[in-house]
Amino acid sequence: MTYRLSFLATALLLTACAEQYAPVSFTAVGNQIVASGTIDHTTLSAFEEVMDENPEIKTLVLQNIEGSVDDDSNVVFSRVVREEGFDTVVPSNGLVASGGTDLFLAGNRRVLEPGACVGVHSWGGGGYVAAELPEDHPEHDRYLNYFEDIGVDPDFYWFTLDAASEEEMHWMTASEANRFDMTTRSAPRLGTAAICDER
Repeated sequence: MTYRLSFLATALLLTACAEQYAPVSFTAVGNQIVASGTIDHTTLSAFEEVMDENPEIKTLVLQNIEGSVDDDSNVVFSRVVREEGFDTVVPSNGLVASGGTDLFLAGNRRVLEPGACVGVHSWGGGGYVAAELPEDHPEHDRYLNYFEDIGVDPDFYWFTLDAASEEEMHWMTASEANRFDMTTRSAPRLGTAAICDER
C-alpha cells in the first residue's frame, strides 16, 4: 500500500514518533460543514454521519487538511464528496496539502480564498518513490484515474511529483493554481511559503 502523507505525518513516521495524528473531524456551522484533521479510514463514515444530520448543506470548508495516511481511503472519500454534489472552499486562514489538495479538487465548485495555503508534493511508501517510477507504472493509476474522473488535467499529477519530494512541501502560487484550473473562478493571491509553513 502506498501513502501520500502530509509533511507533518511524514516527519512523524520517519522519526518513529509515538504521537498520534488527529483524524478529520466535521462540524456543521450555518450552511457549511467545516473539516480539519488528517484523512484516514474513519473519515468517510464521519462525513456520512454529518451529512445525514445536515442533508441540506452542500459546502465543505477545508480549514486544515494536511493530508492522508491512507490514499485509498482518501480517493474513496473524495469521490463521495464529488458524487454528493459538494462545493469545496479553503478559507483565507485555511490549509490543504498533499491528499487534502486532492480532496479540494473533488468539489463541484472550488474556491480558494485570498491567503489560502495549497501544498503539493510527491508520494512515497510501500517501497515506492513516485517520482522514480516510470510514467506507465500501475502505482500511478489510482491518482490518474481519480483526476480523470473529476476532470483534472493529468499534468497536475505529474506537476505534484516534480514540485517537491515526499519529505518536503511546495506551496502553490495563484498562477500555478490557475494553470491547472484548480478553482472554478480565478484563484486570488495564495499564502506565501513562510506563512503556510507556520500554519
